[in-house]
Order: sequence, then C-alpha cells, then structure tokens
Amino acid sequence: QVQLVESGGGLVQPGGSLRLSCVASGITLSADEMNWYRQAPGKSRDLVARFTGSGTTTYKESVKGRFTISRDNGKNTVYLQMNSLKPEDTAGYYCNCSRARASYWGRGTQVTVSS
Repeated sequence: QVQLVESGGGLVQPGGSLRLSCVASGITLSADEMNWYRQAPGKSRDLVARFTGSGTTTYKESVKGRFTISRDNGKNTVYLQMNSLKPEDTAGYYCNCSRARASYWGRGTQVTVSS
C-alpha cells in the first residue's frame, strides 16, 4: 500500500525559506516519478516540481531558481526546499507519486507566506 506523508509547512515571512518533506512507503523512490503540486483556494492544483525516476528535475516557471526538489532514497523521502518565498507561493502543497496506471497523493501541508 502506497502512503505519502508531507510535513514542513507553516507560516513564513516574505523572503523566508521552508523545507517540505514527503515520506513515502510502499514505493521505491529511485524507480518512481515524484512530484510536488500546490493548490491555492479557488485555483487548480498545479505542478511545482518533478523528479523523474531517472533523476531529471523540472520546475514551474515561477519557482525556478527559488525551489529545489531532491530525494533521499535511503530515507525514502522527497524534499522541496523553498527559498525567497513570496505571498503568491501561499497554498497547500501536495506530494504525488505518478505511475503509468496509478497516481498517489498525500494529504498536503499548508504554506502561508505573509508579513
């Protein structure tokens, strides 16, 4: 059974940093595509960062240079390091494991960027 559990969200001032974690069970990070999505109230859930099984990373244009996705295969954990946070980064952040025939989601962690 696949389970994804996010943590690390919170309230931070503009310009601050947070590191989100996603602990995975029931999957092998080195083989699966892992993603971070975010969803603000009244908006669609958008892809923020992707880490493919082959190790390729891609980012939403608006977070390039500020966010970094990484993984620790030994800890079965995916991270999203977020620097230079802006109010528009405020959203629920969700970890996702994407396979050809299935997609798995965590429950999310809230990030609020406000002074």
